[in-house]
Amino acid sequence: MGNDALRNLAPNLWVAERPLKLVVGDIGARMSIIRLADDGLFLHSPVQLDDATRRALDALGPVRAVAAPSKVHHFFVGDYISAYPQARIYGAPGLAEKRPDLKFHDVLRDESPWPDEIALHLFAGAPYINEVVFFHPASRTLLLTDLAFNVPQDKVARARIFYWLVGAAGRFGPHRMVRLMIRNRRAARVSVDRILQWDFNRVIVSHGDVLDSGGRQRFAEAFSFL
Repeated sequence: MGNDALRNLAPNLWVAERPLKLVVGDIGARMSIIRLADDGLFLHSPVQLDDATRRALDALGPVRAVAAPSKVHHFFVGDYISAYPQARIYGAPGLAEKRPDLKFHDVLRDESPWPDEIALHLFAGAPYINEVVFFHPASRTLLLTDLAFNVPQDKVARARIFYWLVGAAGRFGPHRMVRLMIRNRRAARVSVDRILQWDFNRVIVSHGDVLDSGGRQRFAEAFSFL
């Protein structure tokens, strides 16, 4: 495409990686882009919509769907609503109540609006985040937001104290705060087992590095405490 705003991972799968500066530091953020069979784009967990990102998206195809997949991943959704008024906006359960200023068309649950292309599952037992996990079978890719971080030890400088406090540095999996947010471990274990029924290899996380291979085993190991 001649534009480095997006990074291609597989056929019809891209990511956009941008800073995310919070009080604890810059933990970075990643949006996933899937081109659907009708050539429309599905956007997972929007990042800041700068000019370069918009040009890159427009070069790929029309934005048809934007998903805010958890109750804590919603910061930039409004920018996409304004930029792509024709797109359908999906939010995790409870997000419409948390952000009444945003217009959501549908609530994300286990029933996928794209049943032949993307599978969904609402991770149970963690109502504070209500993360909806996505699976793209064509590329064998699992899409997560905060359920797992994957921050290498040598990439913690921009939020070093935060990563140290929550135990997120140098490992793939849920950090201490996420574990505390899991209020019903039995329900969460059922969700883990359901996710492990999907045949995924790659795991895209919002914070840290993409796990390019071995994702299913790493996910199983990371959630074996349940």
